[in-house]
Amino acid sequence: MKSFTYGLIGSGIAASLSPVLHESEGAHHDIALSYVLIETDARTADLGQVIAHAEDSGYAGLNITHPFKQAVLSELDELSAEAAEIGAVNTVVLRDGRRIGHNTDVIGFSRSFRQGLPDVARHQVVQLGAGGAGAAVAQALLRADVVRLLLHDPDRDRAADLAAALERRFGAGRAASIGPDTLATAVPAADGLVNASAVGMAAHPGTPLDVTLLQPHHWVADVIYMPLRTRLLLEAAARGLPTLNGVGMCVFQAAEAFALITGLRPDVDRMSRQVAPYLRSSRAIEGGLPAG
Repeated sequence: MKSFTYGLIGSGIAASLSPVLHESEGAHHDIALSYVLIETDARTADLGQVIAHAEDSGYAGLNITHPFKQAVLSELDELSAEAAEIGAVNTVVLRDGRRIGHNTDVIGFSRSFRQGLPDVARHQVVQLGAGGAGAAVAQALLRADVVRLLLHDPDRDRAADLAAALERRFGAGRAASIGPDTLATAVPAADGLVNASAVGMAAHPGTPLDVTLLQPHHWVADVIYMPLRTRLLLEAAARGLPTLNGVGMCVFQAAEAFALITGLRPDVDRMSRQVAPYLRSSRAIEGGLPAG
């Protein structure tokens, strides 16, 4: 029987669905798979040491989550074309003494968006968050025929840098950064809103913007999956707006990571069924658990 050990590096990951997603799928392939949560303090993290310890322990790979998807780049030997283009990594394959970074968040959000909000208007979209997850989501949105993407982040330089990179890849006028003073006019004029920030997680409660800006014509997506119904999604649903949570993105990106690390093709529908019981608890639905 083949065996694999790999894990997740991140902060606030105790409730991550990754162990059940990967270990249950491994069992269906008759492999012994152990998935380890590596809780890492963002303030004191030495990612090089953490990754080196995983290598020394025989890990086949690592998943990377908030807040290390960009910080990990300097610790890698090679990047896939997708990861290099986006500038963020969520999956590292450890093979033959090399650390190879990949990004499966793009395909994860793309497939979830196509499945959950297939027919929404996409002329102009506002995205909140321009970090590691935000870079991948922005790429996915522009590939999904969003005509113009407006990026807002507390770090205005980060939003501006991401917008400039997207325009180089997708063409002039496709992306722009906006400051807090512009949100009040940009959000009502947009077709939809995507939260790719950490605001809404148990460790970062609240909403990433003033919810009175939500309009009857909006749709709202959130990359957070724990809780299933972030405050932003609850406010949107209360107004009758179409919503999308982060579960689909989580499952689809995990399936791609599983394939990269194990070399086996997973069954995405089966993986979705495996996590369903974990998502039915009132704590998962309403909050109280950190995202992972």
